[in-house]
Amino acid sequence: MPATTTETPDKPIRLTADVVLLAARHILLIERKWAPFEGRWALPGGHVDSGETSRAAGARELQEETGITVPAADLRLVRTFDAPGRDPRGRYVSVAYTATLPSLIQPTAGTDAASARWWPLDMLPDLAFDHAEIVAAARNR
Repeated sequence: MPATTTETPDKPIRLTADVVLLAARHILLIERKWAPFEGRWALPGGHVDSGETSRAAGARELQEETGITVPAADLRLVRTFDAPGRDPRGRYVSVAYTATLPSLIQPTAGTDAASARWWPLDMLPDLAFDHAEIVAAARNR
């Protein structure tokens, strides 16, 4: 008997990219400006545009949301996160990347971010979505 699923052809799977940016034992997070999880802290990231790689989307979203530029070529793959239910808006698959800067750079919140700031790795807030799992995977690479 075939397995049942809650996915239907009229509900697309969306592709996103998230970036774990580290520097001086800190991680860069954004405060979400919109639902879901408005006001909660999250990794910089967002939707992959048509004709764009997930790595290029990660670099673009990082710059748009924090004002910090990291070349796409410098982003290292963490892994893909695709658990059903990881996003309340529907089925989202995220490719996570990481990069390390030699020192802290002052972020500037933009686009979907109400604010952006560096957090000490040992004092992280409660993160939106499954971003705590993504951070753990990046730190264990």
